[in-house]
Amino acid sequence: MQFNPVSLARRLFFVLFRLKFSVAARRQAEKPIRLATISEGVSSWPLYVAQEKNFFAREGLDVDVTLTGSSVKQLEQLTAGDFDIGFQQSDHVVRGVEHGSDLFIFMAQAHAPELSLVVAPGIRSFADLKGREVAVDGARTGYALLLRKLLADKGLRNGDYFLNEVGGSRERFEALKNGVVSASLLNPPFDNALFASGFGSLGTVDDYFPAYPGSIAAARRSWARDHGTQLIAFICAFNKAYTWLQEPRNKFEALELLQERFEIEPQAAAKAFDRFAGRPRPEVSREGLNQVIALVWNAEGFPPPRGSPEKYMDLSYLDRAR
Repeated sequence: MQFNPVSLARRLFFVLFRLKFSVAARRQAEKPIRLATISEGVSSWPLYVAQEKNFFAREGLDVDVTLTGSSVKQLEQLTAGDFDIGFQQSDHVVRGVEHGSDLFIFMAQAHAPELSLVVAPGIRSFADLKGREVAVDGARTGYALLLRKLLADKGLRNGDYFLNEVGGSRERFEALKNGVVSASLLNPPFDNALFASGFGSLGTVDDYFPAYPGSIAAARRSWARDHGTQLIAFICAFNKAYTWLQEPRNKFEALELLQERFEIEPQAAAKAFDRFAGRPRPEVSREGLNQVIALVWNAEGFPPPRGSPEKYMDLSYLDRAR
């Protein structure tokens, strides 16, 4: 056999190229996924399970979770690349895309939360909110849009009340508890803690908007293209955590995990588990997202035509994870 230095050099080049590529891919896989979430609550239970039961680690992932406390701040940082994935409301993504970001929804994170409109003692009707301060995360984002629509439907115009941008659930809880504001939408366990202290309720989001979607998981399309394997692994781990929560045999352990995170009454925690176990994995629907798009368009005054749901979501990664 004749020795061919050109052929040998070519083979050596490709061996070194593959080695360099595999090392780069391995280093990329070792980088933690930077996950942002606005506030804590029962809706984040699958996330807590995925961390505690090492579902992320079993998928080869290191997930670094940051509690941002602000939907506005989180949207800015997710768009800028400071975070890779964000748990938030779908209207944030719609608004972000219309302002030029490449964000997209890749899965539902939770069912619509059991948000109660918690009010200070002595407030018994919507009319009693006239001249009062109402705590929201961001005045033009998330459930604040629904709250403004609800107040309008109940006869309260802009100027009849004042929106106070306080932050996440814990911050709004503290503002109500300390008398800084008179009302706010709150999720368990924060609402129940206030009810036990004499605060009242003017109903829940589900009472007034039963078809409105819950929070979603979003990422940048550019990041997802470069980290598709990691994104699919993340979805797999999250799905396993949700499935684990739906198993009755895991109830005791799940309740312990939740009560380590929050001061929640055992009865309320057990009720929340039964609700998780009795409901299917949440999904993002075109119908639900169309409701969100309409709400954002009305609030922001964007010119027609409205964007289609596909402009803001891509469920192909979810399908591949399944």
